Amino acid sequence: MFRRWLFWLFGGNKYGKIIMAANNNHTYFTHHTPLLRKLKDVDMYLQHNKVINLKLATKKINHTVLMPGQTFSYWKAIGNPTKRKGYKKGMILQGGTFKPGVGGGLCQLSNLIYWMTIHTPLTVVERYRHSYDVFPDSNRTQPFGSGATCVYNYRDLVIRNDTGQPFELVVQVTDSELEGCWKSNVIPLYTYEVYEKDHQMDHEFWGGYTRNNTLFRKIYDLEGVEVADEYVAENHALMMYPPFLTDSKL
Repeated sequence: MFRRWLFWLFGGNKYGKIIMAANNNHTYFTHHTPLLRKLKDVDMYLQHNKVINLKLATKKINHTVLMPGQTFSYWKAIGNPTKRKGYKKGMILQGGTFKPGVGGGLCQLSNLIYWMTIHTPLTVVERYRHSYDVFPDSNRTQPFGSGATCVYNYRDLVIRNDTGQPFELVVQVTDSELEGCWKSNVIPLYTYEVYEKDHQMDHEFWGGYTRNNTLFRKIYDLEGVEVADEYVAENHALMMYPPFLTDSKL
């Protein structure tokens, strides 16, 4: 933790700031995820508390503007999610299982921001994949491993604006969803399609299963012509449930 604070203070990065009237009228990419999901063996009060935590965290980063050369640090912007600040006990994933913990559930926000960012020309400087695959897929719409885990403050999500235009992060909690988008003052010149390669579930020699894949993204110009196909990230996770479950077993 102390090394991270020193880096924030003396690392030489210039960090974005909240600017309420930034005049960024063009949406680069938008996404939303449901606030409440029925998860096996997880008390719903943890998810209701998560909503409280998300409301507190989004207020700290909503309308953050990254000028060219500036950096966004998830934990520097939000700060330590403590009980004194109003954070409640939400679900925290740790060691392949889950438990109640103050500030739990904020990974939904870091997941959202990471997914949106890889659909823009912004640079992901630091991101940590989830080490465990705890819950079976249920109505999954994104590739496995497309999120970013966060633990204050040593597992951070860091994004840098290496473009020549400002980017504004907009996030909010509605009655039913966590919503977000990256905006700019320039019309987007490209669109992005994130997809996975080599997805597989491997039966390891010690008896358990691991889940693995690689994320790539195709970049298209305004006419829909593919101009690039880029590597994004590689994911490896220890599965904490039997693979190939059917919905009737969830």
